[in-house]
Amino acid sequence: MNTLKMNDLTENEMAVADNLFHAYQNHQPLQQNDYQGFFHDEDSAYRVQYQLTQQKEEKVGGYKVSLTSEETQKMFDSDSPLYGAQVTSHFLQSPAHFTANQLMDPLAEVELMFTAQEDLSSTDSLADLMKKTTVAPAVEVPDSRFSDWFPSLSKYLVVADAAVGGYVVYGQETPTNKMFTNPDELTNVKCQLFHDGQHLKDGAATEVLGNPLNSLQWLVQKLESQNLKLTAGQRVSSGTFLLPEKLTAGEWEATFNCDLGAVKLTVD
Repeated sequence: MNTLKMNDLTENEMAVADNLFHAYQNHQPLQQNDYQGFFHDEDSAYRVQYQLTQQKEEKVGGYKVSLTSEETQKMFDSDSPLYGAQVTSHFLQSPAHFTANQLMDPLAEVELMFTAQEDLSSTDSLADLMKKTTVAPAVEVPDSRFSDWFPSLSKYLVVADAAVGGYVVYGQETPTNKMFTNPDELTNVKCQLFHDGQHLKDGAATEVLGNPLNSLQWLVQKLESQNLKLTAGQRVSSGTFLLPEKLTAGEWEATFNCDLGAVKLTVD
């Protein structure tokens, strides 16, 4: 297989990466209509994402996986997941606090986060991945550099914009193979999402490609196909258990069964 050459950008791709980086810095949103029809393939969008990540001049702390349910894939006219690289400072331990000037147009998603304890390989089985990771409850805060993005943003613009990556807030980390005895047990994980004490909705791990470990495995294989690796210490927000909610001001909490605990964040 020919690996994707991330550094071979066209002038137009470089210009889009520059525009995304400026929006990332100054929080002035881009208009998606200005980029309509620009991308025609996934490789081009990933090249832009890679360049955007380089311009942030911060270590890649991990990745987020998006479009991990049939419902969200249909919303974005996709037949597969996609990923976004996330810088280290955008992974935050619970409880976390956000002010409005940190965010642009954020959502709240409830997920499991895995952290690699050693480099992961495309040949790893789900059981191997359990042995090589920790697991934690998480709330991902997707955010986009495009205005009015959800759910109308094209999948290629989603990819270019680091899979609309914002922040990931995570709870207690535990070795995955101590929390669960076999991969099938992860399908039993469920969550509840609350805002200011009001129960908004429930979610289930089975929404994430049937099992969040499948999402992790997909990511490792996808990265290797692009000549990239998921390395020790990097974190992975593996996909939402539920359709996202608008992240408005107030107190947010996600609770999990299976002794995973809870994640809390506040927004001013």
